[in-house]
Amino acid sequence: MADSANTPAIKSEIKFLSGPQNRWQEFSFSIKVLFEFIKGFRALHFVGPCVTVFGSARFKAGHPFYEQAASLSGKIAGLGFTIMTGGGPAIMEAANKGAKEVGGRSVGCNIVLPMEQTPNPYLDKWVNIKYFFVRKTLLIKYSYAFVVMPGGFGTLDEYFEALTLIQTRKISEFPIVIFGKEFHADLIEHIEKMKVAGTISETDEKLFLVTDSIDEAVAFIQKNSVIKFNLQHEKPIRRFKWLFEKY
Repeated sequence: MADSANTPAIKSEIKFLSGPQNRWQEFSFSIKVLFEFIKGFRALHFVGPCVTVFGSARFKAGHPFYEQAASLSGKIAGLGFTIMTGGGPAIMEAANKGAKEVGGRSVGCNIVLPMEQTPNPYLDKWVNIKYFFVRKTLLIKYSYAFVVMPGGFGTLDEYFEALTLIQTRKISEFPIVIFGKEFHADLIEHIEKMKVAGTISETDEKLFLVTDSIDEAVAFIQKNSVIKFNLQHEKPIRRFKWLFEKY
């Protein structure tokens, strides 16, 4: 495996986050970030209303969480959503696979890592992004709902990013499903602890659903996304040939 700090993208990010650089280096990094956003916008502009599925890169095919992610994503795709993931293996692969198996659309926003994470084989379209914070923004930008499957630090980071944006009204009140009551029991207990301590509002727990039921999760998304935001009447986005825009 390559040294985790050995790729140019990683080196530039480490340097940027290590404190003030000279003005040219700050400007140069900002331009690189801008181009990463533009690349993401061009790749994902026409993918349609998405539901993003977050989850571990470590639960392989055959694991109950993998199979649940595939089944749930297939039913969500049946509502007319494009399934979006981080584009990698395990839970991400399962979600994209579930969409493809029912004839739904499947996209990924893959992170470029030293261990060379490659896009999974169930993607209709994907984009490779160098920086985690750019990727996280893209995963949220195109979604009308979020599903949090069992995962690790990255999954929790993505979950709380989406939840914080909804709580602070930086994005609309899109539904969030936390799937797996037993796995997430300690997390929910801590959220309850924060509510009791007054660090979050009592109404904040209404921003998400915790469930083990695929049907309940799908109904929650349908009610709080499809119906609430009237997605069945969303106008198609116009393509401009002079910008070489494609699906």
